[in-house]
Amino acid sequence: MAENFVIEAESRQIVGKKVSQLRRQGIVPVTIYGPKAAPVNLQIPYRPLQLALMKAGGTNLISINVNGKSTPVLAREVQRDILRNDIMHVDFFAVDMTAKITIDVPLHFTGESAAVNSKRGILVTGPTTISIETLPSHLINQIEINISDLNEVGDSIHVRDLKLDSEITVLNDPEEMIARISQPAAARSEEDAAAEEAAAGEVEIIKKGKADEEDAG
Repeated sequence: MAENFVIEAESRQIVGKKVSQLRRQGIVPVTIYGPKAAPVNLQIPYRPLQLALMKAGGTNLISINVNGKSTPVLAREVQRDILRNDIMHVDFFAVDMTAKITIDVPLHFTGESAAVNSKRGILVTGPTTISIETLPSHLINQIEINISDLNEVGDSIHVRDLKLDSEITVLNDPEEMIARISQPAAARSEEDAAAEEAAAGEVEIIKKGKADEEDAG
Protein backbone atom coordinates (compact mmCIF):
# COMPACT_ATOMS: atom_id res chain seq x y z
CA MET A 1 0.00 0.00 0.00
CA ALA A 2 1.02 3.56 -0.61
CA GLU A 3 2.07 5.66 2.36
CA ASN A 4 0.50 8.90 3.51
CA PHE A 5 2.63 12.01 3.97
CA VAL A 6 1.70 15.24 5.75
CA ILE A 7 2.62 18.82 4.85
CA GLU A 8 1.70 21.99 6.74
CA ALA A 9 0.65 24.86 4.45
CA GLU A 10 -0.72 28.39 4.65
CA SER A 11 -3.20 30.31 2.53
CA ARG A 12 -1.57 32.39 -0.20
CA GLN A 13 -2.69 35.85 -1.24
CA ILE A 14 0.30 36.62 -3.47
CA VAL A 15 -0.21 35.49 -7.08
CA GLY A 16 1.22 36.17 -10.53
CA LYS A 17 4.76 37.50 -10.93
CA LYS A 18 4.87 38.59 -7.30
CA VAL A 19 5.31 34.98 -6.18
CA SER A 20 9.04 35.46 -6.79
CA GLN A 21 9.00 37.27 -3.44
CA LEU A 22 7.93 34.03 -1.76
CA ARG A 23 10.62 31.99 -3.48
CA ARG A 24 13.30 34.38 -2.24
CA GLN A 25 12.03 33.64 1.28
CA GLY A 26 12.30 29.88 0.79
CA ILE A 27 8.57 29.41 0.23
CA VAL A 28 6.97 27.60 -2.71
CA PRO A 29 3.61 28.65 -4.18
CA VAL A 30 1.28 25.67 -4.73
CA THR A 31 -2.26 25.16 -5.96
CA ILE A 32 -4.82 22.53 -5.05
CA TYR A 33 -7.49 21.76 -7.63
CA GLY A 34 -10.10 19.06 -8.02
CA PRO A 35 -13.47 18.13 -9.50
CA LYS A 36 -15.52 19.30 -6.51
CA ALA A 37 -13.96 22.64 -5.57
CA ALA A 38 -12.42 25.78 -7.03
CA PRO A 39 -8.60 25.94 -7.11
CA VAL A 40 -7.00 27.00 -3.82
CA ASN A 41 -3.71 28.90 -3.65
CA LEU A 42 -1.36 27.93 -0.83
CA GLN A 43 2.28 28.35 0.17
CA ILE A 44 4.61 25.77 1.71
CA PRO A 45 8.18 26.06 3.07
CA TYR A 46 10.64 24.70 0.53
CA ARG A 47 12.42 21.96 2.50
CA PRO A 48 9.37 20.10 3.90
CA LEU A 49 7.78 20.22 0.45
CA GLN A 50 10.95 18.94 -1.22
CA LEU A 51 11.24 16.00 1.20
CA ALA A 52 7.58 15.06 0.86
CA LEU A 53 7.74 15.08 -2.94
CA MET A 54 10.93 13.02 -2.96
CA LYS A 55 9.35 10.33 -0.81
CA ALA A 56 5.77 10.44 -2.08
CA GLY A 57 6.33 10.80 -5.80
CA GLY A 58 3.09 10.77 -7.75
CA THR A 59 1.57 7.59 -6.31
CA ASN A 60 1.39 8.35 -2.57
CA LEU A 61 -1.29 10.41 -0.92
CA ILE A 62 -0.15 13.63 0.71
CA SER A 63 -2.26 15.29 3.40
CA ILE A 64 -1.99 19.07 3.17
CA ASN A 65 -3.01 20.71 6.44
CA VAL A 66 -4.25 24.30 6.49
CA ASN A 67 -5.53 25.73 9.78
CA GLY A 68 -6.41 22.30 11.09
CA LYS A 69 -8.21 21.17 7.92
CA SER A 70 -6.61 18.29 6.02
CA THR A 71 -6.98 17.66 2.28
CA PRO A 72 -5.73 14.40 0.70
CA VAL A 73 -3.92 15.14 -2.56
CA LEU A 74 -1.65 13.68 -5.19
CA ALA A 75 1.24 15.62 -6.73
CA ARG A 76 0.27 16.18 -10.36
CA GLU A 77 2.73 18.71 -11.80
CA VAL A 78 6.00 19.96 -10.35
CA GLN A 79 7.48 22.98 -12.13
CA ARG A 80 11.23 23.34 -11.71
CA ASP A 81 13.90 25.87 -12.61
CA ILE A 82 15.53 24.61 -15.82
CA LEU A 83 19.03 25.45 -14.60
CA ARG A 84 19.04 24.79 -10.84
CA ASN A 85 16.20 22.23 -10.80
CA ASP A 86 14.66 24.06 -7.83
CA ILE A 87 10.94 23.56 -7.22
CA MET A 88 9.09 26.62 -8.52
CA HIS A 89 5.44 25.61 -8.23
CA VAL A 90 3.39 22.47 -7.56
CA ASP A 91 -0.11 21.54 -8.67
CA PHE A 92 -1.85 19.09 -6.34
CA PHE A 93 -4.98 17.14 -7.24
CA ALA A 94 -7.56 16.99 -4.43
CA VAL A 95 -8.61 13.35 -4.09
CA ASP A 96 -12.16 12.18 -3.43
CA MET A 97 -11.59 9.16 -1.22
CA THR A 98 -14.90 7.63 -2.35
CA ALA A 99 -14.20 7.87 -6.10
CA LYS A 100 -11.86 5.72 -8.17
CA ILE A 101 -8.89 7.40 -9.82
CA THR A 102 -6.59 6.45 -12.68
CA ILE A 103 -2.86 6.56 -12.09
CA ASP A 104 0.36 5.25 -13.64
CA VAL A 105 2.32 3.02 -11.28
CA PRO A 106 6.03 2.35 -11.92
CA LEU A 107 7.34 -1.18 -12.42
CA HIS A 108 10.17 -2.50 -10.25
CA PHE A 109 12.08 -5.56 -11.45
CA THR A 110 13.35 -8.01 -8.85
CA GLY A 111 15.15 -11.35 -8.85
CA GLU A 112 17.63 -12.78 -11.34
CA SER A 113 17.20 -14.77 -14.53
CA ALA A 114 19.33 -17.89 -14.96
CA ALA A 115 19.31 -17.33 -18.73
CA VAL A 116 20.67 -13.80 -18.32
CA ASN A 117 23.26 -14.82 -15.71
CA SER A 118 24.57 -17.57 -17.98
CA LYS A 119 24.58 -15.16 -20.94
CA ARG A 120 22.27 -17.43 -22.91
CA GLY A 121 19.78 -14.61 -23.19
CA ILE A 122 19.19 -10.92 -22.56
CA LEU A 123 16.33 -9.26 -20.70
CA VAL A 124 14.08 -7.11 -22.88
CA THR A 125 11.54 -4.96 -21.03
CA GLY A 126 8.39 -3.22 -22.17
CA PRO A 127 6.56 -0.36 -20.39
CA THR A 128 8.04 1.33 -17.33
CA THR A 129 4.60 1.99 -15.80
CA ILE A 130 1.21 0.29 -15.67
CA SER A 131 -2.06 2.26 -15.65
CA ILE A 132 -4.48 1.24 -12.92
CA GLU A 133 -7.87 2.36 -11.67
CA THR A 134 -8.70 2.07 -7.98
CA LEU A 135 -9.90 3.89 -4.89
CA PRO A 136 -7.30 6.18 -3.29
CA SER A 137 -7.19 3.90 -0.24
CA HIS A 138 -5.89 1.07 -2.46
CA LEU A 139 -3.12 3.00 -4.22
CA ILE A 140 0.22 1.21 -4.53
CA ASN A 141 3.76 2.61 -4.78
CA GLN A 142 5.00 0.21 -7.43
CA ILE A 143 4.39 -3.13 -9.07
CA GLU A 144 7.12 -5.71 -8.50
CA ILE A 145 8.05 -7.93 -11.44
CA ASN A 146 10.01 -11.01 -10.42
CA ILE A 147 12.16 -12.22 -13.34
CA SER A 148 13.59 -15.26 -11.55
CA ASP A 149 11.16 -17.55 -13.42
CA LEU A 150 12.46 -16.37 -16.80
CA ASN A 151 15.04 -19.11 -17.27
CA GLU A 152 14.94 -19.85 -20.99
CA VAL A 153 15.05 -17.83 -24.21
CA GLY A 154 11.45 -17.02 -25.09
CA ASP A 155 10.17 -16.97 -21.49
CA SER A 156 8.09 -13.85 -20.92
CA ILE A 157 5.78 -11.94 -18.57
CA HIS A 158 2.70 -10.11 -19.86
CA VAL A 159 0.22 -7.73 -18.29
CA ARG A 160 -2.22 -10.64 -17.97
CA ASP A 161 0.25 -12.33 -15.57
CA LEU A 162 0.10 -9.54 -12.97
CA LYS A 163 -1.36 -10.53 -9.61
CA LEU A 164 -2.79 -7.41 -7.99
CA ASP A 165 -5.42 -6.64 -5.37
CA SER A 166 -8.97 -7.41 -6.51
CA GLU A 167 -9.82 -3.73 -5.90
CA ILE A 168 -7.34 -2.69 -8.60
CA THR A 169 -8.24 -2.69 -12.29
CA VAL A 170 -5.36 -2.79 -14.77
CA LEU A 171 -6.05 -0.66 -17.85
CA ASN A 172 -3.18 -1.84 -20.08
CA ASP A 173 -3.75 -4.40 -22.83
CA PRO A 174 -3.55 -7.89 -21.20
CA GLU A 175 -1.33 -9.06 -24.07
CA GLU A 176 1.23 -6.27 -23.61
CA MET A 177 4.70 -7.67 -22.95
CA ILE A 178 6.38 -6.55 -19.72
CA ALA A 179 9.58 -8.61 -19.87
CA ARG A 180 11.02 -11.29 -22.15
CA ILE A 181 14.24 -13.25 -22.47
CA SER A 182 15.59 -12.80 -26.00
CA GLN A 183 18.49 -14.40 -27.77
CA PRO A 184 21.70 -12.35 -27.69
CA ALA A 185 22.54 -10.50 -30.92
CA ALA A 186 25.74 -12.53 -31.39
CA ALA A 187 23.83 -15.81 -31.23
CA ARG A 188 21.22 -14.50 -33.66
CA SER A 189 23.98 -13.47 -36.08
CA GLU A 190 25.51 -16.96 -35.94
CA GLU A 191 22.11 -18.55 -36.60
CA ASP A 192 21.46 -16.15 -39.49
CA ALA A 193 24.87 -16.95 -40.97
CA ALA A 194 24.20 -20.70 -40.65
CA ALA A 195 20.79 -20.29 -42.26
CA GLU A 196 22.26 -18.27 -45.13
CA GLU A 197 24.98 -20.92 -45.62
CA ALA A 198 22.38 -23.70 -45.66
CA ALA A 199 20.24 -21.75 -48.14
CA ALA A 200 23.28 -21.15 -50.37
CA GLY A 201 24.03 -24.88 -50.27
CA GLU A 202 20.48 -25.71 -51.36
CA VAL A 203 20.73 -23.26 -54.26
CA GLU A 204 24.04 -24.83 -55.31
CA ILE A 205 22.49 -28.33 -55.26
CA ILE A 206 19.52 -27.13 -57.33
CA LYS A 207 21.81 -25.45 -59.85
CA LYS A 208 24.02 -28.55 -60.07
CA GLY A 209 21.01 -30.81 -60.55
CA LYS A 210 19.67 -28.57 -63.28
CA ALA A 211 23.03 -28.53 -65.05
CA ASP A 212 23.23 -32.35 -64.95
CA GLU A 213 19.76 -32.57 -66.50
CA GLU A 214 20.77 -30.21 -69.34
CA ASP A 215 23.96 -32.22 -70.01
CA ALA A 216 21.96 -35.42 -70.11
CA GLY A 217 19.53 -33.87 -72.60
